[in-house]
Amino acid sequence: MHIAITRRALPLLASFAICATSLVTATSCHAQATQPTRPHITGISHVGYFVSDLPKAIAFWHDFLGFDESYDIDKAGMAPASTPNALIAFIKINDRQHIELFNQPPTTPPNHLSHISFSVDDIQQMRAYLIAKGFEIKPVTTKSRAGDYSFHILDPDGVQVEFVQTMPTGMEAQAAGKLLPSTRISTHIYHLGFLVGNSQRSLDFYANILGFQETWRGGGDPNELSWINMRVPDGTDYVEFMLYRKLPTTFGSSNHIALEVPDVTAAVAALEARPAFKTYARPIAAHIGKNGKRQANLFDPDGTRVELMEPTTADGKPVPSSTAPPPPPAHN
Repeated sequence: MHIAITRRALPLLASFAICATSLVTATSCHAQATQPTRPHITGISHVGYFVSDLPKAIAFWHDFLGFDESYDIDKAGMAPASTPNALIAFIKINDRQHIELFNQPPTTPPNHLSHISFSVDDIQQMRAYLIAKGFEIKPVTTKSRAGDYSFHILDPDGVQVEFVQTMPTGMEAQAAGKLLPSTRISTHIYHLGFLVGNSQRSLDFYANILGFQETWRGGGDPNELSWINMRVPDGTDYVEFMLYRKLPTTFGSSNHIALEVPDVTAAVAALEARPAFKTYARPIAAHIGKNGKRQANLFDPDGTRVELMEPTTADGKPVPSSTAPPPPPAHN
């Protein structure tokens, strides 16, 4: 059947087409507007390490570095500090940051890194946002044994990345203002470093999905990049990609924690004056790193590096980012 379209009908059809186009555009805009937005990722909450000898690890953090063990997790749940046969010991850095020491062999030796954790202001919104990005995450319906809400995903290198929302009734919030001795060599986890075998995939994950912002690139070789620093989107803490061509045989130097100190020379002198320095039995050398900041390296009993670092460059001038290319991808 043939339908004739008169000149009179053309304006009506044009009007209909405009309305239909507007409707599709409006629907598309509405769909975009209803996509979950990322909540605030405000900083590093904590980092977990597997340790082969928990008493020795606690002695390193408490006796030598001067931090207090705040509480433990044993088979029954949360327990006071120094619980016999504790499963996890919590070392308090400040009211919002701590270290978790897992009293068990590493799941993927020789890697002693258990997980890294970031604070968010809305755990349910974080879950919805990541699900919209294609991640599968179980519902967050119960609090952790420490009394907070959390979940984790894996980054492109298999690092377990946890997100946590601290609750007012949780153990960390309840201990605010407590267990902060003057002996602490630092009051702030400055950054966390971990091995990265495919820089572009990690940039896609941390920058494009999580919203981290690149702040600096560096390396000892002018022809190849070694490090990329990525700052949390809503704070000052950052992570450091430790790039590699070939996976090292030991991970402890690369998978590290950096503690901020105002004066590295003074911090080293304070550590060398402590009785536990005799037990530590390693020299500590302060130096200026490639980023222009004074720093010194320590190692826990399992060889995990603890870096002391000043927040500003030694001469007060920023060090330009390296323009060297990253290593070729070590994995897809």
